Amino acid sequence: MLSTIALDAQVLRPGLCTGCGACQGLCPYWGSVDGRTVCFFDCERTDGRCQRFCPRMPTDLAALRKQFFPEETVLPEIGPFRGLYLTRAADASIRARAQHGGSMTALVELALKEGFIDAAVLTRSRGGLNPEGVLAATAEEVRACSGSSFQVPPTLAVLNRALKEDKFHSIGVAGTPCKTLAVYKMKANPLPGSDNHAGNIGMVFGLFCGWGLDWDGLNALAAKHADPEKVSHMDIPPSKYHSLELREDGEGTVSVNLDEVTPLVRSGCRTCADMTAEFADLSIGGARSADGWDTDKGWNQVVVRSEKGQRLLELAREKGVLEFKEAMEGGLEKLKKASLGKKRTAVRNLRELTGKAEDLGYLNPNRELFQDL
Repeated sequence: MLSTIALDAQVLRPGLCTGCGACQGLCPYWGSVDGRTVCFFDCERTDGRCQRFCPRMPTDLAALRKQFFPEETVLPEIGPFRGLYLTRAADASIRARAQHGGSMTALVELALKEGFIDAAVLTRSRGGLNPEGVLAATAEEVRACSGSSFQVPPTLAVLNRALKEDKFHSIGVAGTPCKTLAVYKMKANPLPGSDNHAGNIGMVFGLFCGWGLDWDGLNALAAKHADPEKVSHMDIPPSKYHSLELREDGEGTVSVNLDEVTPLVRSGCRTCADMTAEFADLSIGGARSADGWDTDKGWNQVVVRSEKGQRLLELAREKGVLEFKEAMEGGLEKLKKASLGKKRTAVRNLRELTGKAEDLGYLNPNRELFQDL
């Protein structure tokens, strides 16, 4: 059996924690300080929601996937798959504030309007710095969360509190792969006599993710190259640009060499084997096409994973909420290759961490899935 002492030893101390917040908002023992998860007190409980939900505690991914997705839809490189689309928000005002094409904002707003969900747990930041998790129940609140951050706030603490309150009964959740995995672990692991009301989770919207950055480190880096008060947007273009872009209101864009950025990658992200948020109804990332970055940065690629996700995307087309364009020939194969690359990196780093080729740490229940990497 497990306790918070085990969670501390198996996740925090080895540097596997992603800062997702799945262990927080449940009791006073766990919290977060500037993106760092902190265990304030030892707990002698032999089982608990904190360790059941943690995405870095050992998880049988194949069994979890089988519980929620038809096996025939699963691709080994990117998980459940029903289609790949290039989209952007039809509303220009959404696109103006968005990270890329605004598809996430438009889809969450539509899901709220059409009753797929009655609230959404999202991340809100100003220009990508000092983000926080919020519960949005109106279109205005959803739009206030446009844009992305490379810092990682404990967003799922907000979900845990909302589930305990039992006020909303179809909550949408948007998050990076570690967060969406944690949400599916919540859905699969209610505790008898202490139910977390996981049945109140309505939809899951995944975000493609390469890695997150150290909270204090990114603040310092932004201050070195720009005025943090003026930063309105940050992004990492395709690898050939080798840069982090900081956009300042009224001052243009500053490019920061990626060599200054990569040392800030969180240790927990170096052992993540999921690039495309494989546990979700819809997964959304920046577009990649033959049109080049100047065009692509205004579009998204969307992976449909579930029947509910398919229904919402079709409704977005029908109502003109999203604009669609033809996906690039070979786009799926490129996505699969990139995703497989992240899996290989995670496996290599886990082997270095454990010191044994056969020991994949938290991925041990899934050795067969990664045996050829």
